[in-house]
This record gives sequence, C-alpha cells and structure tokens, in this order.
Amino acid sequence: MTALVVALLTGAVLFGVGLYGALSQTNLVMIMMGVELMLGGALVNLVAFWRFLHPEAYPGQMFVLIVMTVMALEMAVGFGVGTARFRSKGSVEMEEARELKG
Repeated sequence: MTALVVALLTGAVLFGVGLYGALSQTNLVMIMMGVELMLGGALVNLVAFWRFLHPEAYPGQMFVLIVMTVMALEMAVGFGVGTARFRSKGSVEMEEARELKG
C-alpha cells in the first residue's frame, strides 16, 4: 500500500472510533474525547491530501495548525464547562443536564 492509503485509512479509523465514542457515551468528557478523535482523523486526512497533492503548499500547513489550536481551545472551554457542572451538580452525565437547555 502507498503512504497515502495508509494515512487515509488511519484517519478513517480515528474518525470512526471518535464517531462511535461520541454517539455511544453519556458522559460529557467521553463525548468530547470522541469529537476530538473525529477532528483529529479529519486533520490526518487533510494533511495526507495536502502532502501528496501539493507538498510545497504552506498555507495548508498553516490551516492545519490553526485548526489544531481551535481544537485545543474547544477542549479547554468544554472541560471548563464540565468542571463547573461537576462542582455545582456533582455529575457530568448528559441525561442530568436537561436543565441547561433553554
């Protein structure tokens, strides 16, 4: 197999595991981890395509770095919300968070 196929399969596996994790869990932290895996798998595929189609394209590399920074910020905000929820209610289960809707 070529390196492109290996990278695309790796990204697809990461995305699939993240999708399963995000849809099958009820804990906020586990759902966020699944979403991060999905974003990581998409980024792996994005980098693989840029590497093999346009290896000298630096704007693509900068875009990936910006998306990774946004991913880190999203996780920080999500964990902050989860921590505040845990401190106030004692749980981060999504079924118990219905009162947040609103």
